[in-house]
Amino acid sequence: MAQITLNGKPIHTNGELPAVGAKAPDFDLTGSDLKDVSLADYKGKRKILNIVPSLDTPVCATSTRRFNEAAGKLPNTVVLVVSADLPFASKRFCTIEGLQNVVPLSLMRGKNFAQDYGVLIEDGPLAGISARAVVVLDENDRVVYRQLVPEIGQEPDYDKALAAVR
Repeated sequence: MAQITLNGKPIHTNGELPAVGAKAPDFDLTGSDLKDVSLADYKGKRKILNIVPSLDTPVCATSTRRFNEAAGKLPNTVVLVVSADLPFASKRFCTIEGLQNVVPLSLMRGKNFAQDYGVLIEDGPLAGISARAVVVLDENDRVVYRQLVPEIGQEPDYDKALAAVR
């Protein structure tokens, strides 16, 4: 269990992010087209998992925009934005924002993702959705960087995450 904060008040996740060097847990998430998506769908690519509570919040939207901008310059890399949003909402957000370098994925049918990655918020007003985190995986799905953002309203460390991809 990890402690983070929401507006300065302590809340807790169900566990810890996968360790650096560990094989990333597989997942079944839902893409914008309502098809199931797993880690194997991105085999051989480096992956940035931008895990956010909801794209309908300013910080989540900002992090998605920032990673979208950077992703276009990173060869053999995909940015997966994982949120509790329904696929329709995340697709609409990306379309309106003109974001073409990120892949929005929904926890709609993949509730185990948040548990397996240790980001499921267990208490407080956001209980049941994911904390804000970034996990970077290499081409072999090994964790090369991880950050559980300590305050939900804070942006992740983009520079460290992107350096881990390079």
